[in-house]
Amino acid sequence: MSQLEKIQSEYEKFPEEIQSVIISTVSAQGIPNSGYTPYVMDDAKNIYIYVSGLATHTKNLDANPHVSVLFIEDEAQTNQIFARRRLSFDCTATLIERETDKWNKIVEQFQGRFGQIIEVLRGLADFRIFQLTPSEGRFVIGFGAAYHISGDNLHQLVQLTGDSDQKPA
Repeated sequence: MSQLEKIQSEYEKFPEEIQSVIISTVSAQGIPNSGYTPYVMDDAKNIYIYVSGLATHTKNLDANPHVSVLFIEDEAQTNQIFARRRLSFDCTATLIERETDKWNKIVEQFQGRFGQIIEVLRGLADFRIFQLTPSEGRFVIGFGAAYHISGDNLHQLVQLTGDSDQKPA
């Protein structure tokens, strides 16, 4: 297995190691907000979040569908605090209508991953499911080891090189 194949495998498994994602949203007035939420992910790398309508990030998603998500290695697990493994995606949020087949399927995924608490949340009318569809991303595994992820193929990594922070051509 080549080095890139090992990193590719790590990229595919990394989100499974993390139960919640940090989300960054922007209000209609342009005010940023960061929060976190448990999530589930499908094979196409769509991220689903189940959030309260009372939360600032939910109100922001209603006003502005652009969201950034961050999966980050636990501080207690990292070897170097300045080089924590992390995966970020720029996404567009879409509300999934309640009680549709898709909504029920996603709720079942949440229940399978997080247990009985989902039965409680399911009964709360203000809780909503958003699909976060990535357009591009970045996977960083250490110093000098950053990989761009294109929206054209969210399963393929392209190593970033040099001092430039530009996306690969």
